[in-house]
Amino acid sequence: MTTAPTHAERTLDVPGARLHYEVRGQGPLVVLCGAPMGAAAFAPLAELLAVDHTVLTTDPRGIGRSRLDDPTQDSTPQLRADDLSRLIARVDAGPAVVLGSSGGAVSALALAETHPEQLHTVIAHEPPLTELLEEREQLRAGTDDFVATYLAGDVMGAWKKFFAQADIDLPEPVMEQMFGGERDPQQVADEFRWFAHELRPTAHWQPDIALLGSTTTRLVVGIGADSAGQICDRTSRALATALGVEPTVFPGGHTGFVEAPDAFATRLREVLRAG
Repeated sequence: MTTAPTHAERTLDVPGARLHYEVRGQGPLVVLCGAPMGAAAFAPLAELLAVDHTVLTTDPRGIGRSRLDDPTQDSTPQLRADDLSRLIARVDAGPAVVLGSSGGAVSALALAETHPEQLHTVIAHEPPLTELLEEREQLRAGTDDFVATYLAGDVMGAWKKFFAQADIDLPEPVMEQMFGGERDPQQVADEFRWFAHELRPTAHWQPDIALLGSTTTRLVVGIGADSAGQICDRTSRALATALGVEPTVFPGGHTGFVEAPDAFATRLREVLRAG
């Protein structure tokens, strides 16, 4: 009979915050991180990997169960990378494989720049690095617009502008289901923090391509099989080109690890074996 992986929930005090993190299983360390996505979104994938890995997941600072001393503090990739470094040191099972998705991919790249000694592999899955695209000035203006729309109180209008810029087509009923009517207070709080304090510092971050290219950390750029033409597909391909690597395709779209965790875990294991 197969024994279920162990699962512990803990907290770590770091400068300016108390981080919620979770550790499952035993073996080589895999870190799964998002921004703003927290630990819960990665739980199904973490359970699958924990049969033969130590799997670390966390709520990024200011999101979910990770509390800030100053709620107005911006969430920068550098701060989140420092948090990940401290968590990896606390778990003490490295060097780590870090799979970061979306804003978490930006955090993981920042970690590769500052603490490569803690890392074996970084898999940057669809980082929204819009500064790598030719239309960066137009995208900056668009981001400023939908952030301002949100902060003015037009939640639905802001999300519509966001998805339009991201080249993601969501039907009106789906938008209403996701962002209309009664909503979970924590979800609303996390959404506000993302729009007000996290989105711009993440999208406007510029990776140091020369530094990343010289690191001993293995760098993998992931794209979703269903993401073709979307903005994060284009930013990921731009990053891969700059680094001189071929993008690696994963099942599903931008959040394939949520949509199809079994298929995603199988593909991730293939990528890790190849390394």
